[in-house]
Amino acid sequence: MTREKGPGKNKTEKKTNETEIREKETPEEEIREEEELEAKRRGLVSSLAYLGIAEEVLNALLLVPRHEFVPARLKSVAYVDTPLEIGCGQTISAPHMVAIMCDLLELAEGQKVLEIGAGSGYNAAVMGKLIGKNGHVYTVERLEALAEFAKTNLKKTGSENVTVLLEDGSLGYSDFAPYDRISVTCTAPEIPEPLLEQLKPGGLMVIPVGEYFQELVLIKKDKNGEIFREVKGRVVFVPLIGRYGFRDR
Repeated sequence: MTREKGPGKNKTEKKTNETEIREKETPEEEIREEEELEAKRRGLVSSLAYLGIAEEVLNALLLVPRHEFVPARLKSVAYVDTPLEIGCGQTISAPHMVAIMCDLLELAEGQKVLEIGAGSGYNAAVMGKLIGKNGHVYTVERLEALAEFAKTNLKKTGSENVTVLLEDGSLGYSDFAPYDRISVTCTAPEIPEPLLEQLKPGGLMVIPVGEYFQELVLIKKDKNGEIFREVKGRVVFVPLIGRYGFRDR
């Protein structure tokens, strides 16, 4: 019995030593990985210039590390221009769609923004960069697991001007209304009345509308409270679930 333990112990010691060596190499590997991801981010943002996106929006995309807002197993593909699964049957929007929606909203320093559908927090982080330290994003998420995921991601990336709220997003969030801008990242059967009410006169809202056939709609509320709608193209989003959205499936 004693002889059998000896070789096993040596193997254990060898594995331990190998692990320690790998751990010592980890910081260098992490630096190299970060450099590669940053290069991919720059490449992605450069590829979006053809869309005619405002330079301010492109700069915001450069400042927010998308790979910190996706599951670890998807980090290597974080800068592919496509939606990615983030759990709970939800997705993080493709970077080009985030860019388009931010561009349509004409986000500026000091604005107060309501987002419906926090997801992993990425879109809110980008908007947070565009409205600066004097602005604030209130992002509403109905799924607790995602709300916590978003909070974690926003904290580790230093997004201090974003607040995540666990609520029914189809109701908006009246506590901080009215909002200069409203961004909806899930498709609604029709534009929820509470969101129209919470939009400030002179404000803008962008929202996908439809079920099987979806359109991205830009809403403008003039100073007299009159609502104007402009369709900006066909899109595909997960459904808005809630009182003024679709039923839970």
